[in-house]
Amino acid sequence: MEFFTEKVLYISMFILVIHTIETLAYAVRLSGARVGLIASALSLFNLMVIISRMANMMQQPFTGSLVDTAPDSNTLDFVEAQYRTILGASTIGTIIGILLLPTFVALFSRSIIHLSKQGGSVPLLLKTFFSFEYIKRGLNLFHFPARKDLRGLTLKAVPWRLFLINMVVTAIYTIGVLSALYAALLAPDRASTAIMASGLINGIATILLVVFVDPKISVMADDVINKRGDYIKLKHVSLMMVFSRLMGTLLAQLLFLPGAQYIAWFTKFIV
Repeated sequence: MEFFTEKVLYISMFILVIHTIETLAYAVRLSGARVGLIASALSLFNLMVIISRMANMMQQPFTGSLVDTAPDSNTLDFVEAQYRTILGASTIGTIIGILLLPTFVALFSRSIIHLSKQGGSVPLLLKTFFSFEYIKRGLNLFHFPARKDLRGLTLKAVPWRLFLINMVVTAIYTIGVLSALYAALLAPDRASTAIMASGLINGIATILLVVFVDPKISVMADDVINKRGDYIKLKHVSLMMVFSRLMGTLLAQLLFLPGAQYIAWFTKFIV
């Protein structure tokens, strides 16, 4: 367990929080459809996405430093063990997000209403959100997912294409930085090129998410508000998307090394 250093622990906690936030972002659309304020909900959703993306950028230099501080002997295995630990933290963070999802649907419903009443002022919303009274109310709303949340859900009703796309995109986004850094070890003469590829990988994953996944969920939320869709169906699809995120973090463990090898191979055509 020499690879499990204090720095790995801190980075893992950072990744855990990032994936918890990104999982809870799915609760925002549900809350928006629930209270009939989808535009205000999207503002809150974008805020959470920006926070998670910013946090992801902040942890990247620390994750990269693990390569610089790796021992000279058995370097590849040592760094791989550290990065797989970090990938494991993404799975744990997603599980925590799933467990907190019902609580945050209730909290975000109230937050969206507050945001609307306060004229869209995010600072005032944050002041309300972190007040003692609101935290106390949030603790009273706390509850874990129940079997009733899946009542009526059948395998036939699962949007498998959307499920698989979201799972693959999550896996790519999860390994983007780590595979690029590991590729720098596999191809040390092209290390800088390999590291810079992480931005391209994450960019492609984000584009795929925006093109194939987000519009589908947004349209379903609009249909609920306009009385053309069923809130229960939206809830079930959102739950499936959350579980596909979880499967994506597990798939990331399988794609980590092949992804690094592919990046190392591809850099030959750039340098």
